[in-house]
Amino acid sequence: MSDAADMFDAGRIQVIEGLEAIRKRPGMYVGSTSQRGLHQMVFEALNPAVHEVLMRGAGSVDVTLTSDGGVRVADDGPGVPFESAGDAAAPGLEAQLTSLYAGWELGGHRGARRDLFGIGLSTVNALSSRLIAEVRREGVREIQEHARGVALTPPTPAGPATGSGTTLAFWPDADIFETTECSYDVLAECFRELAFLNRGLRMSLTDERPPGGAVTERFEGGVRDFVAFLETDVKGEPAHPDILDFEVEDPRMAGSVEVALRWCDSRDAVVRSFANSRRTHEGGEHVEGFRAGLAAALTAYARERRLLTAADPGLDADSVGEGLTAVVSVKLDRPEFHGATRTLLAGAEVRSCVEAAVRDHVGTWLERHPEQASAVVHRIVRGAGRD
Repeated sequence: MSDAADMFDAGRIQVIEGLEAIRKRPGMYVGSTSQRGLHQMVFEALNPAVHEVLMRGAGSVDVTLTSDGGVRVADDGPGVPFESAGDAAAPGLEAQLTSLYAGWELGGHRGARRDLFGIGLSTVNALSSRLIAEVRREGVREIQEHARGVALTPPTPAGPATGSGTTLAFWPDADIFETTECSYDVLAECFRELAFLNRGLRMSLTDERPPGGAVTERFEGGVRDFVAFLETDVKGEPAHPDILDFEVEDPRMAGSVEVALRWCDSRDAVVRSFANSRRTHEGGEHVEGFRAGLAAALTAYARERRLLTAADPGLDADSVGEGLTAVVSVKLDRPEFHGATRTLLAGAEVRSCVEAAVRDHVGTWLERHPEQASAVVHRIVRGAGRD
């Protein structure tokens, strides 16, 4: 064996334990040490807060960008106890903050997951120069302070609590990140999406830094309201008055799909897709299923009304998508993705389930709304050059 080979023996293997691994390679856990990674820190802190609220069916999550460079995430849930209630219980808040993979589980609720690798709050703690956790529960307020992933004090009573909930205030470590300044505009857009995709969720963002700013979002119409919002940037009037929307639970993909859409007198198409409330910028199987189901429903209707002959090819996904504004959102127990960025959804069963749901519901809408259906299908057939 050569001298070079001798250099790589077991004695030279470095073992990094606990949260130090996150601090050593932060990009592996939040994607980047740029502002993008900084925003991912906010989402990691936001996930359990949104989960707590959605589990109760309604409520609010408030995020504040503080004047001293910190971020405060507060919810009005029941309050996550610092310690676990037993072996079968979910990890307590202290364990979630200080242990890898001690994070929360959805427990059957698929509302929102914008984390990257399921590590969650321990990532936020490890990459913050300072973090203060506050729990308001059963009339008592407790706090615990951390620095760079290490608890400085045990959970300490801090007087009576007004209401309930959990608050995390953290200051991203300037030794880790290229910048510690979050973008109010970027976060406001992301929070608006969360509110659209989770009906009844109230999201607020307050910027205490000059020049300041504040916004509160809540949408009872869900993705239906999302489509109406997206249409404000579309040139052209709606081709039909109704926004078509539906939601279907399908055990074959262990999840649900929610869709809203409307055509406008425009050549542009705007289709936003999401998996567990996370934007899938590259699309994926849910988008392919949506496009295929839409084309199948419109082709069947056009053939039935003899707008297409038996010899004509079916309408393709591109032609039926012209002038379309749509939101496709799937919420899955076990989402699968291509690549580590989680922006391209995988899963053949997702495609088949979404395709079937879209085909059935769009087909039913066309049958029940003949005037609107006629306006849509005639326009698409003319655009395809077959009329």
